[in-house]
Amino acid sequence: MKPAIAIVLASAISISAVPAYAHHSFAAEFDGNKPVRLVGKITRVSWTNPHSYFYVDVTDTKGVVTNWGCEGAGPGALSRRGWNKGDLKLGDTIVVDGYRAKDGSHLIDARRVTFPDGRTVYGGTPGDGGPGDNGTPEGAPTPKPSAK
Repeated sequence: MKPAIAIVLASAISISAVPAYAHHSFAAEFDGNKPVRLVGKITRVSWTNPHSYFYVDVTDTKGVVTNWGCEGAGPGALSRRGWNKGDLKLGDTIVVDGYRAKDGSHLIDARRVTFPDGRTVYGGTPGDGGPGDNGTPEGAPTPKPSAK
């Protein structure tokens, strides 16, 4: 009987660890010393937990278009800040201020998002330890425009 209890206990522990694995701190993936501002058209929205993602096509000064992924907080946190899934419409041009991924990929942590109507919403994940972790747009970066 004791081996059965040990198996059940081990299974319960391993299952409970799965959600923690999916979430990460800001510093695990992003570089707080690499602020970036993206201006681009929305191409895709993934309103999911534990992070939402949206993608924008950014055109550089040479006319080259690059699709960037923008990671934000989960839907619940974004909704509490007044951000609704329908606010991101395919084809809309938005401004995203955030920080680049450490691996150099075209992914940023979206700390501040400015919608076409001029409204600005903090997009960071609360408690992730990143810049502006207090959940306000004022804590977001104000970098120079970039598409690097």
